[in-house]
Amino acid sequence: QVQLVESGGGLVQTGGSLRLSCVASGSIFVINHMDWYRQAPGKQRELVARIITGDSTIYADSVKGRFTISRDNAKNTVYLQMNSLKPEDTAVYYCNAGIITKIGLPSDYWGQGTQVTVSS
Repeated sequence: QVQLVESGGGLVQTGGSLRLSCVASGSIFVINHMDWYRQAPGKQRELVARIITGDSTIYADSVKGRFTISRDNAKNTVYLQMNSLKPEDTAVYYCNAGIITKIGLPSDYWGQGTQVTVSS
């Protein structure tokens, strides 16, 4: 099994910053991609940022220039630095990783979610 453990969520004022982290552990053979998703009340879960092998990245248009995703391969950890936060960023943020386990089973794994609330 694989587990993703998140931290860093909280309550901030408009214009503030937060840094989310997610550590993957367990029967990991290789990690293909690590992502951050978010889901606001009444909305579908959406991709915020993705980082893949070679450190290429993808960002949602709504967060470009404000959020930065990074990865520490040695620690199986992904980070999301969030600056200039807006009320529209309020959501539950989920870590996701595409992992092949040591017994050869590929799957997407999800963290438990962490609440980010930005007050206006």
